[in-house]
Amino acid sequence: MTELAQAKNPFLIALGERVRGLRARRGLTRKAVAVAANVSERHLASLEYGEGNASILVLLQVAGALQCSLAELIGDVTTRSPEWLLLREMLSTRNEADLRRVREQIALLFGSTDEAARTNRIALIGLRGAGKTTLGQRLAQDLGYPFIELSREIEKFAGCSVSEIHNLYGTHAYRRYERRALEEAIEIYPEVIIATPGGLVSESGTFNELLSHCYTVWLQAKPEEHLSRVAAQGDMRPMAGSAEAIDDLKLILDERAPFYAKADMTFDTSAQSLEDSFLGLRARLRAVTKRPT
Repeated sequence: MTELAQAKNPFLIALGERVRGLRARRGLTRKAVAVAANVSERHLASLEYGEGNASILVLLQVAGALQCSLAELIGDVTTRSPEWLLLREMLSTRNEADLRRVREQIALLFGSTDEAARTNRIALIGLRGAGKTTLGQRLAQDLGYPFIELSREIEKFAGCSVSEIHNLYGTHAYRRYERRALEEAIEIYPEVIIATPGGLVSESGTFNELLSHCYTVWLQAKPEEHLSRVAAQGDMRPMAGSAEAIDDLKLILDERAPFYAKADMTFDTSAQSLEDSFLGLRARLRAVTKRPT
């Protein structure tokens, strides 16, 4: 990319404006910031006017000199107004339990959560092979609820399979279909069991929608059991290079676990028969829905 093209890049221009704005807010001269960041004043001027594509390390140094986070320097939704910045400062030192309470109170404040209605929509989350479809179908039959496998609803919207959506339109399109399918299921069904795709939690907007309108259950299992169950269903793809498959699965689980843990209930299906898992989960969900066991 030429220097001229870089100078016209909207991101670099916006980045430069934020650096100048933060410097002005702090009442610092360009020279003072350059000295504190250990960069030349000329380099900082180039950055401020959107004419230089600084490295991440340089941006970290500038952020340190301006006493702000790298996120604030680069810019995100929490940097758009003083209220956002004040809220972020208030929440920055809170633990996960406090943040969860804040999120739930915000949902109640803006009317996005109806607790009574939420407990009649039960959503099963977790990785493939956790038993979402198998247990979901049996639970729906037992409770007299409709059963929805969200992946099948996504395919209906798109008119093609999930793999074709990814191949033809990309992941972003798939996530849009996923959000649309979930919203429609919530709108149509006051009582339902929903088996969700394992990656739904990676899209925060869709996951928020799920948490606000459904009672969520994280079906857990050990990575080895996830793989063996999927293979038992006839899908041998995860077993190709099984050592790598296990490592990949463990990494995915490690990254998603903090999101899965936001579920209202956690149920471990490891080393249990299908019947034992069903009976245990049935008893707990009948208590949630206030039905006799």
